[in-house]
Amino acid sequence: MKSQLKRGTLELCVLSLLWRGDCYGYELVNKISDVMQITEGTIYPLLKRLKDNRTIDSYIVESQEGPPRKYYTITDLGRTLKEEQEEEWYSFSEAINKLLKGDGTV
Repeated sequence: MKSQLKRGTLELCVLSLLWRGDCYGYELVNKISDVMQITEGTIYPLLKRLKDNRTIDSYIVESQEGPPRKYYTITDLGRTLKEEQEEEWYSFSEAINKLLKGDGTV
């Protein structure tokens, strides 16, 4: 169940981080890994899919510490998707929390 929950929330996590500011892939992995364990192999296919769906875009920045880095930025479509998914998340998690606490009607 953990991997399914991660997979279901990872897109929202990426969009939320990019909503706050542009990031490169490894930076996204590190930020998300602060709250849940993921690998680079998990994030890059998602970034490609989000880019293909035009919810994010990318650009290259030269780095003095190594090779150029590909930064990702959220698009207007991505902002809309993030807001929709965030609303769904809060509604869903509130309902589950009520049920788990015995506050919901069954």
